[in-house]
Amino acid sequence: MSRSGVRSVKQPKPFLLQKPRGEVTPRVQAVGPEHFGILAIDCAKARSRYLFADFYGRTLLEPTTLPHTHGDFQAAIARVRQAMAQQDIRDGIVAIEMTGEYHRPVQRAFRAAAFETRLVHPFTSKQYRQPADPGNKTDDTDLAAIFRAATHGFGLLEPTWPDEYHTIQMLRRHRRDLVDKNSKLCCQIREVLHAAMPGYAELFCHLWETPTPLVLARHVTSAEAVKQAGVQGLRQIAVAAKISCRSDTLDKIVAWAEQAPLGHTHTHDLQRILRTLDDDRLAKTQQILELERSLAQLVVRTPYVLMLVIPGVNIVTCADLAGELGPMALYANANAITGRAGLAPMRYQSDQVDHANGPLRRRANRRLRAVLMQTADNLVQSNHHFRARADLWRRAGHDARWIRVKVAKNFSRLLFAMVGGRQLFPHPCCQQRHDILGKLLGFHTEHHTPLDQMRGDLEAAVEQLPDKSRRQESQPLQEQLDKLASRRGPQPLADILTLVLARLGLAMVQSEDRESAGP
Repeated sequence: MSRSGVRSVKQPKPFLLQKPRGEVTPRVQAVGPEHFGILAIDCAKARSRYLFADFYGRTLLEPTTLPHTHGDFQAAIARVRQAMAQQDIRDGIVAIEMTGEYHRPVQRAFRAAAFETRLVHPFTSKQYRQPADPGNKTDDTDLAAIFRAATHGFGLLEPTWPDEYHTIQMLRRHRRDLVDKNSKLCCQIREVLHAAMPGYAELFCHLWETPTPLVLARHVTSAEAVKQAGVQGLRQIAVAAKISCRSDTLDKIVAWAEQAPLGHTHTHDLQRILRTLDDDRLAKTQQILELERSLAQLVVRTPYVLMLVIPGVNIVTCADLAGELGPMALYANANAITGRAGLAPMRYQSDQVDHANGPLRRRANRRLRAVLMQTADNLVQSNHHFRARADLWRRAGHDARWIRVKVAKNFSRLLFAMVGGRQLFPHPCCQQRHDILGKLLGFHTEHHTPLDQMRGDLEAAVEQLPDKSRRQESQPLQEQLDKLASRRGPQPLADILTLVLARLGLAMVQSEDRESAGP
């Protein structure tokens, strides 16, 4: 609704024949099609195949093999430049087919030589190859398809990300890989425990959150060994491992051993396997904690840290979003975020037939879609606003998959407004508003972060805060500082909080009720 009270009419979306990031028509018109060159490259692991032609399709360099070495790259670049000079090619692009990571050396080599590099998706080149060469797939027919795709605006410019976003992406993907591997290890450990000690794992509600269950199982890998050790023997094992263990837990384990069924006969072999698997799990867990600390150090220096104000969003979620989305300035609106993730229904329309609400689009950035879907699940579980909305939609008869997508689309609008605008504003999902610095401080406390890094991350997060929200962020920190002041002994954290409050500009100001601001 506009200020005059008249509802604004939404302008229809223009019909586009070419992708905006792949359009070359204005440049071709400026120099002429016969003076515009396209270098098509079909990449493999150790070598590539390239073809150079003008916009009309007149071949200037026949298909040639290009080994992936520095000298061969330089020779190919010199050969292309010579052909451009001889044929009076005044402008052009390099169209490279995407192949995981194998196209990156070629892309970097030609980009370093001041060529404009564009990427062609393999699905796109396939669609341009099949009509011309049905049933005939070779490197040369792929080159022709890449050339056709580039001339029709499907050779897309890849936006340039700052280095910190590339680092976040690499680290969060490595962390995700470690988490997946750790989950598989946990399943294997459960199987070994069930084979050696049937029913032992079910004694503990949280098998992985405390070290006690696995530490004891590594030493006594059978019910018979537990009975021989008794409560006193189990307590000695816990003391030697320097872990605290409640007496009722030990009594429960001994009571289980008295009633446990027979386990596997090869106890020593299972014990060896269990120790190997658990050592691997502990090592990966430590790597995950270190990666999360590194991700926090990077995320607090980006506007994505503002998303911590939303209940249900933590540092790992912010890192996942920043690593897969990149700078928010690359997106025109919130729909561009969900569009890249493919969170839109497929449509089939022909004459009077129109199936507008099909399944989700298959062609999408699957990693970004997974991050948005996981964030939606977290919000439905931990955020009162989204949980209530999901319950309302569920009672209305909507499908669970539809609800997940709806929550993800609503969240993407918040994400675009907060991160893109670098602002915090009232929203129903933030009625129980989380303070950003307090949540960050809790994260570092749980991860046992060194004090120097903790201080640096808090100060970096302060720089991302809007001026209007700094006083509100300072109040919980001031309360925590007052609690630390009442304790005896050295309190290094009190020094950090004092410096952070000074950075907020409110270190010497006592919080009062009249100073509190709304969310």
